[in-house]
Amino acid sequence: MTYMELFVIAVGLSMDAFAVSVCKGLSVRRLRPRQCAAAGLYFGGFQAGMPLLGWLLGRQFESLIKSIDHWVAFVLLVLIGANMIRGAVKNEEESLNDSFSPGVMLPLAVATSIDALAIGVTFAFLSVEIVPAVTLIGVTTLVLSAAGVKIGNVFGAKYKSRAELVGGVVLVAMGVKILAEHLFF
Repeated sequence: MTYMELFVIAVGLSMDAFAVSVCKGLSVRRLRPRQCAAAGLYFGGFQAGMPLLGWLLGRQFESLIKSIDHWVAFVLLVLIGANMIRGAVKNEEESLNDSFSPGVMLPLAVATSIDALAIGVTFAFLSVEIVPAVTLIGVTTLVLSAAGVKIGNVFGAKYKSRAELVGGVVLVAMGVKILAEHLFF
C-alpha cells in the first residue's frame, strides 16, 4: 500500500473524529488553544492506537484467512464507509457538551476509533508497514480534529454531515480498489 493510499485512508478514518470535533467547537463559547489540542490528542491518539491493536489481532489470524484477505478488507471498508454515509444522510443531531474533560473525551475518542480497529485488522492481511501507517493516521486525525474544533466554533455545523459523507465514500472506494486489485490485476 502506498503512502498516498494510506493518507487517503487516514483522512477517511479521521472524518468521524473531525465531525465530533466540529460539534465540540459548536459547544464552546470562548475557544482556547488547549481545547483544540485536547481534541487533537484524544482523537489522534486513539486513531493511531486502535489500528495498531487491530493489526496485532489480525496478525494472529493471518495464516487462517490469507486466501480471502482481499474480501475481508473489502467487506470491512465498505461496511465502515456505508455506516459513515448512513450517518451523514440521516444527519442526526448530537447533543452539545462544552467539556473537554477525560470523562467526556475518552468515550468520544473510543467511539470514533472503533472503525480504525477494523482497519488495523485489514492492514495485517495486506502486510502494511504498521508504524508509518498508524503514525500517519494519528497525525492526520490530530490535525483534522484540532482544526475541526476551530471550524465548528467559527462556522457551525454546516460541514459536519459533509465530512462524514466524504469519509464514508473514501473508505468504500478504497475497499473496492483493494478488491479490484486482487481479482483483476
